[in-house]
Amino acid sequence: MDERLKAFERLLNVMDDLREKCPWDKKQSIQSLRKLTIEETYELSDAIINNDMKGIKEEIGDVMLHLIFYSKITSETNEFDIADVLNATCEKLIFRHPHIYGDVKVADEDEVKRNWEKLKLKEGKTSILEGVPKGLPSMVKAQRIQDKVRQVGFDWEEKHQVVDKIHEELDELSEAVQNNNPVEIENEMGDVLFAVINYARLLDLDAEKSLEMTNIKFIRRFQWMEKHAASKNISIADVGIKELEKWWKLAKLEE
Repeated sequence: MDERLKAFERLLNVMDDLREKCPWDKKQSIQSLRKLTIEETYELSDAIINNDMKGIKEEIGDVMLHLIFYSKITSETNEFDIADVLNATCEKLIFRHPHIYGDVKVADEDEVKRNWEKLKLKEGKTSILEGVPKGLPSMVKAQRIQDKVRQVGFDWEEKHQVVDKIHEELDELSEAVQNNNPVEIENEMGDVLFAVINYARLLDLDAEKSLEMTNIKFIRRFQWMEKHAASKNISIADVGIKELEKWWKLAKLEE
């Protein structure tokens, strides 16, 4: 037997044992696993951002365990089992790749994506945006929305147009601030962020990853300042802003 199939079968058998014999595993439901699955997904994301291959391998295993767990629970009520899940996925992939499993010709990746969205509509969806999960983090959701509508031609023709749009939205935000209108300020701030994310997409950047890298950089520099303050036996809270700005520049030089 293929080693991959043997490993997969082993995981299924372990899951059967845990579900039957472990008090914690026996108690779990689809609802109770949800938040844990989200946590495991974020841990996988962290490992990917850090390019931690050992961590990626471990977290893929944790996520896969959860997928098997869900399928085991639903099999107990005869809803579906892992075979149903995998076969349905295979059928969907075959249907959405007619350029591989049919006689459709495509010129490039963009045409593949356009065909993908058209085929999803044939499956009964009434909007190309139906596939965007409501529970996605807002930044990720914004970029997915933009990716989706791009497939039907609703996109900027030139990158500089988005830069102009960002400046336009910033002007509208400034006007809202001057008017001291909280609702208008919130709406305009959203428009600014949406436009910036759009620019990241057009630059082939993952906006979420870009922001997370900045978060990591900020944390690293600020923690350097905290250690610097501790080395002087003072609290960082007692350091004035002008001195902190100098320390910030020093922290940047340390990188």
